[in-house]
Amino acid sequence: MEATLSLPLLIGLIGVALFFDFLNGLHDAANSIATIVSTRVLRPHYAVGWAAFFNFIAFLFFGLHVAETLGTGIIDPSIVSPQVIFAALMGAIVWNIVTWLFGIPSSSSHALVGGLVGAGLAKVGFSSIVWSGLLKTVGAIVMSPAIGFLLALFFVLVVSWMFVRQTPFAVDRTFRFMQFVSASLYSLGHGGNDAQKTMGIIAVLLFSQGHLGGSFHVPLWVVISCQSAMALGTLFGGWRIVHTMGSKITRLNPMQGFCAETGGALTLFGATWLGIPVSTTHTITGAIIGVGAARRLSAVRWGIAGNIVIAWVITMPAAAAIAAACYGIASLFN
Repeated sequence: MEATLSLPLLIGLIGVALFFDFLNGLHDAANSIATIVSTRVLRPHYAVGWAAFFNFIAFLFFGLHVAETLGTGIIDPSIVSPQVIFAALMGAIVWNIVTWLFGIPSSSSHALVGGLVGAGLAKVGFSSIVWSGLLKTVGAIVMSPAIGFLLALFFVLVVSWMFVRQTPFAVDRTFRFMQFVSASLYSLGHGGNDAQKTMGIIAVLLFSQGHLGGSFHVPLWVVISCQSAMALGTLFGGWRIVHTMGSKITRLNPMQGFCAETGGALTLFGATWLGIPVSTTHTITGAIIGVGAARRLSAVRWGIAGNIVIAWVITMPAAAAIAAACYGIASLFN
């Protein structure tokens, strides 16, 4: 363990972590509301309020398995120091800001994981990495959009068969209501999985400084703080990315929006219960592509989808490189 950090610096570092959670909500607001906005079921300013509420209450429905994975399952908690946490957060924050400015729906989750790995590597090398947790997370880069794609495609086929005898107007009216349900579920899944990642970061920082006693756990005040920061970020919205997610990949009607959100939400629920930190961005993108492909393959703008995939691939290495550089700078002031 490292030397104990002074209280003002500890509070400042927790503030940086909560700022990351705020950015996460800002960056990923699009994931929760892109479909309900693009189908014109809700106006954007109502949609972000709706999403922020369900982001906040998510901790009431899920355990803290994802927080435990981020806190102890990516890098060895015994090598965690304030410099490691600072570098990991800066790697994720800088990458989030860059991708937000360019409207690229990259993963805040994998930026944070990449930041942890980069900081750990910069401190002690490959022995810092908990390979089981890291490989599980990397595997989810492929699995979460694939499962979102398949579930959304399945729901489109089932719903199309169930409503085959109804008029387009009746179907549209039904799913304008149903999208409130699916958007709520997706926002719940988003808050449940994403906010826990910062909980894990703050908890392992407190643990490394001896503030949690002998065992790792997530205090309630950390849970409430992280959920609040994410909900506040969602309220500010991420309109550049909403445009990419909601209309550039494929055009959606309310039925398709419902299928995409429901498929994405079920994927997030399963990952959160299993303690796997997945990307909400990856998941909803896969689901949106699934509903577009159900209509016809040409309905998906594959060039834009391909650019998003490239952003996914480079997120962890880019955040890791930034974090390693930040650790080198921070260690000069040790």
